[in-house]
Amino acid sequence: MERSCREKYVKAPVNKIIPFSSVDGPGNRTAVFLQSCNFNCRYCHNPETRKLCIHCGDCVKTCPAGALSMKEGRVLFDPEKCCSCDTCIKTCTHDASPKILYLDAEEVFERVRRQMPYIRGVTVSGGECTLHPQFLREFFEICQKNGLNTLLDSNGTLDLSEQEELLKVTDGVMLDIKAWDARQHREVTDCSNEMVLKNAVFLAERGKLAEVRTVVVPELFDAEQTVRRTVQLLAPYLVAGQIRYKIINYRPMGVRKEYAVYRTPTAEEMQHLKRIAEDGGFTDVIIV
Repeated sequence: MERSCREKYVKAPVNKIIPFSSVDGPGNRTAVFLQSCNFNCRYCHNPETRKLCIHCGDCVKTCPAGALSMKEGRVLFDPEKCCSCDTCIKTCTHDASPKILYLDAEEVFERVRRQMPYIRGVTVSGGECTLHPQFLREFFEICQKNGLNTLLDSNGTLDLSEQEELLKVTDGVMLDIKAWDARQHREVTDCSNEMVLKNAVFLAERGKLAEVRTVVVPELFDAEQTVRRTVQLLAPYLVAGQIRYKIINYRPMGVRKEYAVYRTPTAEEMQHLKRIAEDGGFTDVIIV
């Protein structure tokens, strides 16, 4: 692909690219995961995606495949040598990963192109993908020009009402509603949910809210209140487009040790939350 003379594309830290995914939006998709997040979710199942590498070099010493090296004070990653053992991630004490490639929109699309006969679209997730809005816009422009559906998977902290150019090339957003109560949301994430709820309404009004999701952690926040109030907030906009509500079981796998102490919800609790969403007018409610 020839590089545009219009501008030089920005690079973003890419954690991984899953060629085929059926859980990151409708249909078969390629999912792109960007590194770094502005939330500190207590139940985060991928804590190694939260921060960028600080180049301390601890992982270089433990890599059994020699895929990591130090040069001029920076950790370098050679994906050709990597055996995907994740020893480096287990070694890291900074919630980061050295297995990051800084790629621009065209470079990522070249990796997507290989799957094009077999996928419906692309989803960009994280970490928190909207920390890189210019990359997203450039990447989605290329994807849409090539007939691919585009989805964002976001925590909702970027003010999307100010991202007109990005939304033009975004077919839908999958938005996390971590907790409804403002105090509980801070306890879960260390951050406010004011912008999250503002974005939920903004996207729903425009038929761009493809999905909302809540991870249910019974001992951490009031999940029933969260589902009930989220449904009340968004039900008036269902006429603008169907919104899926994905209600997700908390599972301790992959969670940081200090936070792997919460209880997994029972099947009865999850079915109760599903009924609340359905009674509120949502017709597409799934439990994961």
